[in-house]
Amino acid sequence: MGDATCLNYADLLHRHGCDTVQLVLLHPPYFDIIKFSDNPRDLSNAASVEMFLAQIGQVAQQASTVLDAGRYLVLVIGDKYVHGEWIPLGFLTMQAVQQHGFQLTSIIVKNFEETTGKRTQQQLWRYRALVGGFYIFKHEYIFVFQKRGSVP
Repeated sequence: MGDATCLNYADLLHRHGCDTVQLVLLHPPYFDIIKFSDNPRDLSNAASVEMFLAQIGQVAQQASTVLDAGRYLVLVIGDKYVHGEWIPLGFLTMQAVQQHGFQLTSIIVKNFEETTGKRTQQQLWRYRALVGGFYIFKHEYIFVFQKRGSVP
């Protein structure tokens, strides 16, 4: 498994016969809502929201090195709810990406309350939320950014 904060994207692309890309799609973990590994560098194991945002910034910076100027980075992420507090993780992450040479061009709010995959599982998700102590979000954000600079 790779570490997106320090992965050499140029080397990886070169091994596949490419030097640059026109689109980067990021769908990171929503901070620590679901732990994906025990690796301390895993985004889902960040020590704080601030550390998570710094790591997302590193990922955006790394991706920027292979993304053509004027092309797009898309970030899919939701919010976090803990101890009765809504943490606007989506918008905080959006700002972290903007700090690395990207301008925001669009925000799409994706409603997934009635998706095909969840249509018969509402009770299962309610149970998981009660057991896991998390809020059942009914949306996530799709942020579309453009890398600053002119199109080649």
